[in-house]
Amino acid sequence: MRVTCQRVEKAKCVVNNVVTGEIEQGLLIFVGFKQDETEDNLKNMAKKLAHARLFDDSEGRMNLSVMDIQGRVLSISQFTLYADTKKGHRPSYDKAAKADVASIYYQRFNEYLREWISVETGVFQAEMKIEAHNDGPVTIWYEN
Repeated sequence: MRVTCQRVEKAKCVVNNVVTGEIEQGLLIFVGFKQDETEDNLKNMAKKLAHARLFDDSEGRMNLSVMDIQGRVLSISQFTLYADTKKGHRPSYDKAAKADVASIYYQRFNEYLREWISVETGVFQAEMKIEAHNDGPVTIWYEN
């Protein structure tokens, strides 16, 4: 499982001119799944992101989590995080989970994340337009 996590002032996802998810201060996360994810991977990543200290405290140090600031998460599925670019000019996605399985992983991961924090989502396999106002910018890549 790979997650690219961006600290944002606000973010939203639009599909066919309809807003499917929108947040103010919080985290915009792009989530990709490999073929052999486990429930433990999903649970552990949800907990790690909810507790990640990515927001500034009163002294300007990144000591606060999205929970601490009462922020929210916008979760976007993105199989391209498993692109293999070692050969040629066209990425291979052989390591990414197939859509039917990845859809289940995405739903389960968001359920686990909701145990900790409020989560908005995009639409799995849709053509999404993502708008973000990055804060910092702070972008962290997580993998398990």
